[in-house]
Formats: sequence, structure tokens, C-alpha cells
Amino acid sequence: MNTNTEVTLTEHSHLLFIELANDAGNWSGTPLFGGNVGDEVSDKGNLTDLKKKGLVTTFEDEGCSWVVFTEVGKAYAAENGVDLSWID
Repeated sequence: MNTNTEVTLTEHSHLLFIELANDAGNWSGTPLFGGNVGDEVSDKGNLTDLKKKGLVTTFEDEGCSWVVFTEVGKAYAAENGVDLSWID
């Protein structure tokens, strides 16, 4: 899938996104924010940026934040060399 997403991110938001996308396989496609990725205080603002840009959503379960990739996020990942097409 290539939707030619026109997403502009800061360097740190982009790096966080790529880290989360690369970590998705360790979490059945829904990576834990603050587990392997996202443990810096500034990462919370970058996660908010990713949500505002429509790349991800999050949900809370048992005090943990989990990241869900949107279709736009999956396309952006593909454009950056990370295949998330296997995630439902």
C-alpha cells in the first residue's frame, strides 16, 4: 500500500515513529509505549505529535499505554522501509 502520505514530522517524532514501527513485531503489532520505546519524558510530546498527524492512536490497559497504527501510519511506515501490512 502506498498512499504517498504527506506527513511532516520533527526529527524526534520521526525517530520515535520508526522505533515504534520496528518494535511492533515484538508486541503483535501493538507496541507498548514506555516499554522498549518511549521512555524519555520528551517522547510523550512526540507521541502526541504522531497522534495529531493521524499516524497512531493509543489506548490504556492496566496502566500501560499501547500504540495502534492507523492506515496512514502503516503507509508512512512502508514509505520509510518498515512493513506493517501484516497488522490487522
